[in-house]
Amino acid sequence: MDVLGLGLYYEDLPVGRSFKTIGRTITETDIINFVTCTGMTEVLFTDFEFQTKESDIKGRVAPGALVFTFMEGLLTQCSMQHTGFAFLNMDLEIKGPSIAGDTIHVEVEVIESRRSKSRPNRGIVRTRNVVRNQRGDIVMIYTPARMVKARTDGREQAA
Repeated sequence: MDVLGLGLYYEDLPVGRSFKTIGRTITETDIINFVTCTGMTEVLFTDFEFQTKESDIKGRVAPGALVFTFMEGLLTQCSMQHTGFAFLNMDLEIKGPSIAGDTIHVEVEVIESRRSKSRPNRGIVRTRNVVRNQRGDIVMIYTPARMVKARTDGREQAA
């Protein structure tokens, strides 16, 4: 019997493959729980007076780390169950603010895909992940490299 919800394998992720996740609305509760749990109790995230009088961003601001974490959660649910083995590195740029009430999703494009040299039953896949809000504004771009499970060890292709 097939199991639904399993992740994508190395062979499913050739350069140029694109997909997007479902959306996730950021709530005030999410922000408060996140900053409390992580210790990011910066006034920008916790003080309404500061936000109203000092901040250039209006509304309850979400930390970039929360946005990144939510996107990784959506990606884990749809593409990495049982196949994602290691998060290796990334570059990350925050392009704009996210605030409570924003619904964000991530658009993914595979920009590098190769067989692991040290573990032939694994692949190294780098993606360009563009996070957008409900207005289509880009709020973050990051390019993670991950080690993912392969269906084969690559010998079949060499033969």
